[in-house]
Amino acid sequence: MISPALRRIKPSATIAISALARSLAREGRDIISLGAGEPDFDTPANIAAAAIRAIEAGHTRYTDVDGMPLLKAAVCGKFSRENGLETGPENISVAPGAKAVIYNALVATMSPGDEVIVPAPYWVSYPDMVRLTGGEPVVVPTTVQSGFKLSPAALAAAITPRTRWLVINSPGNPSGGCYSHEELAALAEVLLAHPHVWIMADDIYEHLLFDGRRFATMASVEPRLQDRTLTINGVSKAYAMTGWRIGYGAGPVDLIRQMAIVMGQSTTNACSISQWAAVEALNGPQDFIDQSRAVFQRRRDAVVAGLNAAGGIVCPIPEGAFYAYPSCDDTIGRVAPDGRTITSDTDFADCLLASEGVAVVPGAAFGLSPHFRISYAAADSLLHEACQRIQRFCARLT
Repeated sequence: MISPALRRIKPSATIAISALARSLAREGRDIISLGAGEPDFDTPANIAAAAIRAIEAGHTRYTDVDGMPLLKAAVCGKFSRENGLETGPENISVAPGAKAVIYNALVATMSPGDEVIVPAPYWVSYPDMVRLTGGEPVVVPTTVQSGFKLSPAALAAAITPRTRWLVINSPGNPSGGCYSHEELAALAEVLLAHPHVWIMADDIYEHLLFDGRRFATMASVEPRLQDRTLTINGVSKAYAMTGWRIGYGAGPVDLIRQMAIVMGQSTTNACSISQWAAVEALNGPQDFIDQSRAVFQRRRDAVVAGLNAAGGIVCPIPEGAFYAYPSCDDTIGRVAPDGRTITSDTDFADCLLASEGVAVVPGAAFGLSPHFRISYAAADSLLHEACQRIQRFCARLT
């Protein structure tokens, strides 16, 4: 028997695309997969060495449910040093990935029929995690002209008495859009008038911000909202530690306690060895971040130029993260080399994969069409070849 809650959701499109690409590659197809959202760098050596030391020291047992004290202290230090947020260990939750932090918070706070405002394009998991808790995602479309960012007027119009959370992902997946201090302050003015609305600030791409932009997060921009803000981050993107599965969040004590109850009856603690590695990531040398950011910015520039050279593709310049979110609107209605008419961004992605072996994620998965997402967390040579193939595919459309 299938749970009614499970019938409300669908599998992750990004995971599905990556799995399909791997399957086709195993069959011998020449596939370039640009669907995955993870850095292609190795985890820095000092972090890996810390994990080895933890194993050798026998730190392989259960820890406190929502994070060992040493890691919570490191998280508090990070928030103070980088974000101007003063927190104590009682304000910190450590979980098996930032996704788990988000899900635990939703399970701990949502009742059937509660609403969560989710600006589109959105990370694919937000709406379905809301649905799993019995809530309703309220999707608010944004525009290319706004930098794919929510306006204060649109936020105000979306709030109802049932609104429980607003999700802000900055820099954003899939768009790369990033809210400035001033833009967050304008949203804060709306939120101050609605004390029943909590803020979920997903800052997982914080350190991947380009062109000298400065990062801002809601709890530091407007301290009056800190007691109803959950600030979420982790080590996966900045430190190339996706497989280590360590995310963390800072929030009000009562919320963090309830999230610990959820964890205690679900995952229990995150991997002890990964927690020791995360301590080193947060407390150790940070030069890796600047180096990887420079690589990603260079790749961004090359990919944007390559996509804009493809007929029918218009690609804005992402402000952060490691994704491009181009429009394929001008390809709609045209005929692909295999004879199929492209009627949507899903058709575009399917035909591109069939014709040229380039795997991308259609914009429908992120709630805003007709677009597609490319991850440029891949080798320069692969990105160059992928752009060449996309240009060739678009040139062959009739």
